[in-house]
Amino acid sequence: TGRREAYYRDYQGSAPELVSCARFGYLYQGQYYSWQKKRRGTPALDLLPRAFVTYLENHDQIANSAFGRRLHQRASPSRFRAVTAWMLLGPATPMLFQGQEFSSSRPFLYFADHNPELSASVTVGRRQFLSQFPSVKDASVQRALPPPTAAATFEQCKLDFGERERHAQAYALHGDLLALRHRDPVLSRAGRQRPEGAVLGPGAFLLRYVNAEHGDRLLVFNLDCDLDFTPAREPLIAPPYEMRWRLIWSSEAPEYGGQGTPAIDVDGMWMIPAGCALLFVPEPRQDRPEACDA
Repeated sequence: TGRREAYYRDYQGSAPELVSCARFGYLYQGQYYSWQKKRRGTPALDLLPRAFVTYLENHDQIANSAFGRRLHQRASPSRFRAVTAWMLLGPATPMLFQGQEFSSSRPFLYFADHNPELSASVTVGRRQFLSQFPSVKDASVQRALPPPTAAATFEQCKLDFGERERHAQAYALHGDLLALRHRDPVLSRAGRQRPEGAVLGPGAFLLRYVNAEHGDRLLVFNLDCDLDFTPAREPLIAPPYEMRWRLIWSSEAPEYGGQGTPAIDVDGMWMIPAGCALLFVPEPRQDRPEACDA
């Protein structure tokens, strides 16, 4: 979303961060963390990806905001689809939160059920906690904050499962990605190996699962504008010997609400579309590869 208030200040949502999260589970493993003015985390470089749980949103991120809005309501649709693919086709164990799989329009607010004597203190404490976010200090926002002990605040958070049909594109996106993760012989075992990864541009990166038995899988993500990655100065984007890449899935497919994916010249100039996630598998070349200069 680009918002870096309060305890989000030490994160940028950048391509290097997303590569590192996919490879190593989480970012802070003992480095200095400016928000807390001390080192944060412990090393976990020896753990396989399946030991970690990855999510795009949970009760902390959503409820610890002014109005409990979901990530899909704050990010661009194309970027949201792309990072959803990053999570669901990534190596860690994915977690979906409270209707995320059908882009629930319902907020997830902070609510509590206490006796009247305690309710007033809870409300004051909640406003004080949220005041660490400069935008929430605004008087108009303070007046609009949903009271945490009101029954209406709780009722707003109840999911509307009819949105599975009304938000069919989002539901299809999540269903297809989970099916890919389950059925593909490489992706289904992704948690047992650390993927290779590389940054291609300001918002573009790739992950590659190396698998001698079933063939590699190449995931390319671009959260920025169209990227002309020519010449392709990254070995991980090269196909296996005497093979070529074939695109088998795109987050920009129209059935997910996307705008379509232009043809990608995998043997020549890599033009990576904006706001997309792409999955490639290797297939045998129909022609002999040209001899390459050393």
